[in-house]
Amino acid sequence: MTAPSPAAQGPATASLAQGWCALSLLHGRIEAHIERALEAGHGLSVREFSLLDVLSRQHDGEGGHLQMKQVAEAVVLSQSATTRLVTRLENRGLLARYLCPTDRRGIYTDVSPEGRALLEAARPTNERALREALADAAAKPELAPLVHALAEIPSGSDPV
Repeated sequence: MTAPSPAAQGPATASLAQGWCALSLLHGRIEAHIERALEAGHGLSVREFSLLDVLSRQHDGEGGHLQMKQVAEAVVLSQSATTRLVTRLENRGLLARYLCPTDRRGIYTDVSPEGRALLEAARPTNERALREALADAAAKPELAPLVHALAEIPSGSDPV
C-alpha cells in the first residue's frame, strides 16, 4: 500500500509539502554556492567556516565556553561528526584543545590565531556568496517568497 500524495491529503498538507520542498531547495542552493566560494577562496567548507565562527564567539565569562554537544547543535552535525571536524581543523592548526581549568575532565576547543585570521579573511566571501545566492533565488518565483521572509527576520535574532 502506498501513502497518499500530499494533494490527496488536502490542500493544507500539499501547500506545506511544497513549502518544505522550496525551503530545502533554497537551503541546498545557498549552501552549494557558499561552499564553492569558501573552498575556492580560502580552502574551507561551509561546515568548517561555521565551526570556526561558532567557536570564535566563545568568551571566558560565565557560560562562555561551549560543550561539544552545544557546538554540534550550533553547526547542525552529530557529536561524532563535530568531533571529527574539530580534529581535522586542529590538525590544520586552526583550532586548539585544552583542559578546563576548573574541571579536568572537560576539554575546551578554541580558535587559534591562524584560525581567527582565516575566519576573518573568509567572512566577506561568505557574506558575498550568501547575498549572491539569495539574489539568484529571489529571481525564481518558487523561491522568492522564502527570500522575502528571510529578509524580514530582525537583525540580531538568535537562530537557535
